[in-house]
Amino acid sequence: MTTEYSRSPELTERALSAADPVQAAHLVLGAVLAVDAVRLRIVEVEAYGGDPAGPWPDPAAHSYPGPTRRNAVMFGPAGRLYVYLSHGLHLCMNVTCAPEGTAGAVLLRAAEVIDGEAEVRARRTPGRALRELARGPGNLGQAAGISLADNGSPLFDRNARIRLEPGDAVRVDAGPRVGITHAPDRPWRLWDAGSDAVSVYRRSPRAPAVRSAG
Repeated sequence: MTTEYSRSPELTERALSAADPVQAAHLVLGAVLAVDAVRLRIVEVEAYGGDPAGPWPDPAAHSYPGPTRRNAVMFGPAGRLYVYLSHGLHLCMNVTCAPEGTAGAVLLRAAEVIDGEAEVRARRTPGRALRELARGPGNLGQAAGISLADNGSPLFDRNARIRLEPGDAVRVDAGPRVGITHAPDRPWRLWDAGSDAVSVYRRSPRAPAVRSAG
């Protein structure tokens, strides 16, 4: 089922602070990530919760063990960029949500390039189709030109290099998160049903088998 949600009036640091991870994912989907001259419309996201002591325990989240040096941004104020290195190769971006002290974040999984295509192509593998330039969280991080130094950046500072801006309404589909072994069947992945830049769902081979009905 697809449902249309309006973004523009709601995407603020205050709104993210009051949102649970799935609500925050709805707010972030369709927003525009602006990094210098590059502008990317977010078309796929995943919600992630926190540690067992919090309101949304999520064994798939980096925050599940509790606060650490690596995940500290997830426990901080909402509206910050949480950047982490995946498999020692790819930089992935998250938008933090929930009140300070409570972990929650929205992983940015895919985007459409709105502005700065030439700059994005210079960072990506030559010959890629436009829809593939920022498809997948690691590719999106590369397309945006972010680094680990951007971890903790405030996304609602108009003068900042990296900004999150409201977007247009989006037709939303939901399904399970990609490639995780814990809590793999939560329908916490949201995507723009009208975009061809959304990634293909792949279930982790290490995830428990899906139980058939009956």
